[in-house]
Amino acid sequence: MSGRLEGKVALITGAARGMGRAQAVRFAQEGADIVAVDVCAPVEHATTPGASPHDLAETVRLVESLGRKICPFEVDVRDQPSLDDAVAQAVATLGRLDVVCATAGISSSGRATEMDTERWQTMLDVNLTGVWRTCKAAIPHILDGGRGGSIVLISSIAGLRGLVSVGHYTAAKHGVVGLMKSLANELAPQRVRVNTIHPANTRTPMVENPATMRTFCPGAEDPTREQFEAALQSMHLLPVPLIEPEDIANASLFLASEESRYVTGVTLPVDAGHCVK
Repeated sequence: MSGRLEGKVALITGAARGMGRAQAVRFAQEGADIVAVDVCAPVEHATTPGASPHDLAETVRLVESLGRKICPFEVDVRDQPSLDDAVAQAVATLGRLDVVCATAGISSSGRATEMDTERWQTMLDVNLTGVWRTCKAAIPHILDGGRGGSIVLISSIAGLRGLVSVGHYTAAKHGVVGLMKSLANELAPQRVRVNTIHPANTRTPMVENPATMRTFCPGAEDPTREQFEAALQSMHLLPVPLIEPEDIANASLFLASEESRYVTGVTLPVDAGHCVK
């Protein structure tokens, strides 16, 4: 029995670790070859610790251990020429492009009226414009194939709600939803589907770092993991503190596969009931 993505090629940004790595591994398990993009360096004005070349190499190892091909690139999603070149090189090597997962992102916090301009702009440059740049680099190659395709944009529960002290993040993630809806309309005639996934807090370095943990545990200078997870669990309808990256990867697989062939323009929460609580 062939895999659900057998013979297809998927571009994944933020692929060095976390959700992006989980997507790369899950897609490879289902027969896809992978184009893995990550900046592999810290990003200014972000609390998210930077990934490393070693992290990306581990993603490569995991995908290759499944018998699939992978083209890794250390590229910043804010750099359109480098992103264009990476995708073109990968398509020349792997022969096609069918799926895009725009997963790269950063986090930081601050009240909207108090944060500096640089922090605001960096957030939008990475989490919104970086998603657009990824689509801009990838979509022509999907259309050249003439087979249709699927684009999965990673938003957040912050793309569905107004969260406190992350106005820049919330604005960017709402913007991703608007971009998705426009692209869904633009690309439907070519059988390219576009959807967003909206994770709640997920077990990745974006969430599991000291600065973010303090944000969720006000008054605790050095919160324990127990304090942190208790604070997160109280936000969910289901009794879980953190979503696993594999849960996001499984939802991405559904949207990337033919199982969702008539699903487009959809905002899919993977949030343990956060948005209905």
